[in-house]
Amino acid sequence: MATIVGGIATSHTPTIGFALDAKKQDDPVWKPIFEGYEPVKAWLAEKQPDVLFYIYNDHMTAFFADHYSHFALGIGAEYGPADEGGGPRDLPPIQGDPKFAQHIATALVAEEFDLSYFQGKNLDHGAFSPLSVLLPHENGWPVRMIPLQCGVLQFPIPSAKRFWKFGKALRRAIQSYPEDIKVAIVGTGGLSHQVHGERCGFNNTPWDMEFMERLTNDPESLIDTPIARLAELGGLEGAEVVMWMLMRGALAEKVTKLHQTYYLPSMTPIACMILEDASDEKPAESDAAFAARMNRDLAGIEKLEGTYPFTIERSVKGYRINHFLHSLVEPEMRRQFQENEEECLAQADLTDEERGLIRRRDWIGMIHYGVIFFMLEKLGAVTGVGNIHIYAAMKGMSIDDFQKTRNAAVTYGVAGKQ
Repeated sequence: MATIVGGIATSHTPTIGFALDAKKQDDPVWKPIFEGYEPVKAWLAEKQPDVLFYIYNDHMTAFFADHYSHFALGIGAEYGPADEGGGPRDLPPIQGDPKFAQHIATALVAEEFDLSYFQGKNLDHGAFSPLSVLLPHENGWPVRMIPLQCGVLQFPIPSAKRFWKFGKALRRAIQSYPEDIKVAIVGTGGLSHQVHGERCGFNNTPWDMEFMERLTNDPESLIDTPIARLAELGGLEGAEVVMWMLMRGALAEKVTKLHQTYYLPSMTPIACMILEDASDEKPAESDAAFAARMNRDLAGIEKLEGTYPFTIERSVKGYRINHFLHSLVEPEMRRQFQENEEECLAQADLTDEERGLIRRRDWIGMIHYGVIFFMLEKLGAVTGVGNIHIYAAMKGMSIDDFQKTRNAAVTYGVAGKQ
């Protein structure tokens, strides 16, 4: 069974990554940053978690206002550093854990948390700034990561209580995972700061100290605090401490604080904490009963012949080919594909098997592989193949025979003006 080894709370200001990249470890102004993280580095080296469940918010880098989710769970195979305007940091990608992510997603949906899922996106300083100081990475990262991107920048956002409840559900999800792995929960963001408007530069060290004390010993006293009150006390951007509350919710009722540090060099405090469970709380619901409830909605779906739910597992496996087929919605990509398909396929990030499926127009083969049907529609639109042709091919029938099974012999597609 999966074990939660503890929780880390940390600021995620880009200052941390800047200091590391600029090799400021011995500079008197920057040295306290690195000294504050030494106990956390030692704790991680001792505990050797297999996976970090990493709670952060993106800063309108990979997640923009065109589609902004409250809770976006990373399900991908790996994540690299995002380009925030001056080129990505020189860091290796970190491996994800799609199988574990699918378990967590299934458990959280069963607990009525509505998630979005992402892959193929890079992570900005909200994730990589503190991570790059916490762990060695010169030869690759020693852990896998499941990132949770929390939408805390565009209001309305979930309440502090909702973040707390998410943490409680996350704890049950992790502890019910049947594989013997160790998991550390990392909550990032905060503490008091504001980076916009005439109030920019606001800090409140007494509130920061009170918050960390209450988070450790009386977290439920925080969960009914309105976001506006958190902003009053800690600055509007400082209200992202709700992500620390999510981390704390995933730990036991009683915890032991092993380390706390706080340093305010400029705009944002650089703080971190280590918390470990001080009690062994058993869930009221057995793992078997919880698993049955988790899997209730898709139980028996495998008995439906010729039916392939687009699960996280299939989405991750088929990401490259689905991404390529989706790119055909772009006029320039369509033009390249239509003018020289072989060259277009050769330049694409596809395996030979995936190229072969597209080249052969193996419609049912693509479904079996992990392509969602609506990408087949896009390939059909670009190649002049209607939906009825695709349906017939998937059933292994001629078009005429398939049309005989319909009430009307019609053909159509999604090609629009073309």
